[in-house]
Amino acid sequence: MPVLQQLLGRLATQDACLVQVESTQGSAPRDAGAWMAVFAQDQLSTIGGGHLEWEAANKARDLLASGGDAVSERFALGPRLGQCCGGVVHLRFQRVTQADCEPLAQRLAPHCSPVAVFGAGHVGAALVQVLSHLPLQITWVDSREALFPTTLPANVQAEYSDPIERAVADLAPGSSVFILTHDHQQDLQITQACLQRQRSHGDLDLVGLIGSATKRASFAHRLAERGFADEEFARITCPIGVRGIQGKAPEVIAIAVAAQLLQHLQG
Repeated sequence: MPVLQQLLGRLATQDACLVQVESTQGSAPRDAGAWMAVFAQDQLSTIGGGHLEWEAANKARDLLASGGDAVSERFALGPRLGQCCGGVVHLRFQRVTQADCEPLAQRLAPHCSPVAVFGAGHVGAALVQVLSHLPLQITWVDSREALFPTTLPANVQAEYSDPIERAVADLAPGSSVFILTHDHQQDLQITQACLQRQRSHGDLDLVGLIGSATKRASFAHRLAERGFADEEFARITCPIGVRGIQGKAPEVIAIAVAAQLLQHLQG
């Protein structure tokens, strides 16, 4: 269950102190917006760990016990806490109750970039598993409905599509797309559909195709025969995954592709 949903659920029976990073200067464990919820006996999420988090959790429990008002405090990581980051973190401490659930749901909800994964085989399943832990909204597409698990993470939506490439037209604008089905012809059809959408709308983000340099050359040739220019196919990332990571196990590929996506989204 996503940590925000855990917080909202627990507030039905327990108050908490929300500790959120307001701003930072220099090196800091987490960026502005990071938060943790401190209860009387435990906590959810993290603002970076170490001495900063330990001291912040103690202050949060003191505020919970005293019923004090919201307060902000400056923490110098080097002189005050002995952390080698050396920066400064400004934290806000606020008591939250069940009555705060709706505004908290809006305030703390992460921005979720849309991602589409075509293929529910071993690599597709491993990739969805890794991506589901990130602030992403994932559409998982296959022409074999029976391959989808019966339960999925909250940010994953399974979609049966036959022909599979038909699903490209319905993807959210700004989607990053990963094409890794069990069938090269399906991969080709999906790639063509993505190129066609880019030609008409230009609203897809990263489009990645699993395969080797040989597969890339073959697809480039076949798509050129279908009227797509070299400049259009050059927008397709193939092979996919961060360079230098060796291994073809599904989990290895999934981690390499997830790292590549994070580089792209943060770049």
